Amino acid sequence: MSHGADSLERMTPAAPLMSGQTPLAVRMRPISLDEVAGQQHLLRPGSPIVTLADPSAKTASSVSMILWGPPGTGKTTLAQAIARSSGRRFVELSAITAGVKDVREVMQEALNQRDLYGQSTILFLDEIHRFTKAQQDALLPGVENGWVILIAATTENPSFSVISPLLSRSLLLTLQPLTDDDIGVLIDRAVADPRGLNGGVSVDDTARAALVRLASGDARRALTGLEAAAAVAASPDRLAEDETPVVTDDDVAQAVDRALLRYDRQGDEHYDVISAFIKSIRGSDVDAAVHYLARMIEAGEDPRFIARRLVISAAEDIGIADPQALVIATAAADAVAFIGMPEGRIPLAEATVYLATTAKSNAAYLAIDAAIADVRAGGFGRVPLHLRDAHYPGAKRLGHGKGYRYPHDNDAGIVPQQYLPDELRGRRYYQPKALGAEREVQARLERIRRILGEE
Repeated sequence: MSHGADSLERMTPAAPLMSGQTPLAVRMRPISLDEVAGQQHLLRPGSPIVTLADPSAKTASSVSMILWGPPGTGKTTLAQAIARSSGRRFVELSAITAGVKDVREVMQEALNQRDLYGQSTILFLDEIHRFTKAQQDALLPGVENGWVILIAATTENPSFSVISPLLSRSLLLTLQPLTDDDIGVLIDRAVADPRGLNGGVSVDDTARAALVRLASGDARRALTGLEAAAAVAASPDRLAEDETPVVTDDDVAQAVDRALLRYDRQGDEHYDVISAFIKSIRGSDVDAAVHYLARMIEAGEDPRFIARRLVISAAEDIGIADPQALVIATAAADAVAFIGMPEGRIPLAEATVYLATTAKSNAAYLAIDAAIADVRAGGFGRVPLHLRDAHYPGAKRLGHGKGYRYPHDNDAGIVPQQYLPDELRGRRYYQPKALGAEREVQARLERIRRILGEE
């Protein structure tokens, strides 16, 4: 086996990774599920993960599972915490280095361990979406017969990247991006914990906020940034003897080699930047719009928030002048949710450029607001008799539907008849502009209103 017998060793709390050469993010991996930050929807009492990790559970769980979520949300952490807590043998394979032969050898060894020693094996597969169909097929006998408990991790939708037989034999569990509070807890723990920095540095509030912001929900990124910033703060040329290093936001900026934007997602700057972003799109200044988009991305703004604003902009500011705008903005929102960041910046940029450079009209937006204003003011009236539902018993006796003219019976597809209530007859809500595709709508609407006898 190419990766050697060492990878088959049982992982226990007694074998911590305490080497100074080991990255902080690895040293801080939870020993038990109690230390896991976030993902509380998967860690409720009696949940599959909790049951699998509990060595004293009345009913031993042997269910395989696929963990799907963005990078840094704890997929590997959960797998290792389960292995450590449950006392099961733990084997880790990577699609990058393991072949079909390696998978089969792990299966055979797991079978031997079960039959000879009564020990079950947890097989953790990182990046399972990189496994070929042949590699995934090789997993099936072990999963189906219970030789291994498979915990697979993927950042891509398993419905497209994992074979159906393997999906049907596993639970699909979706991990959510960590919240800012979750990331903050991890940073504080890493500073104080003996496995981490052991109180050797302190982190001021601005640096902590900067690390949280730069993490963008990725725990690994937060801890990597903290470790690098701590090294900057602890440099000998900066410290007096016996002085405790203090990590500042400048240290964070230097460590990660990027400027820290003065941008608070709950503060004024947040609203100022998103306001400038939308107004730049409305004003057709594509360069300004892309600039503000870049500021939000670099400041760690939630890409889903940006995508939602683009959808609103497409509906509010562009409307019927370019009906494709809403389609493109919605597609960008779907793409961001599907692929995540950093690649999600590309569909966000494409949608921003499209919206900023296309024709603009708020006529539909003004139309619905005007109609709502009339309704709220009591301007609604009775539905004309010929438009009322005539399908229930007794409706025709009441005159419902009498005189209704079916538009499709006319070659033009339009027949003159009243649609608005008497109280609102002749009211105009939608006034198209002579811009983009709405120019054609304007001309067509004039003809329609003439036929309806409203002109």
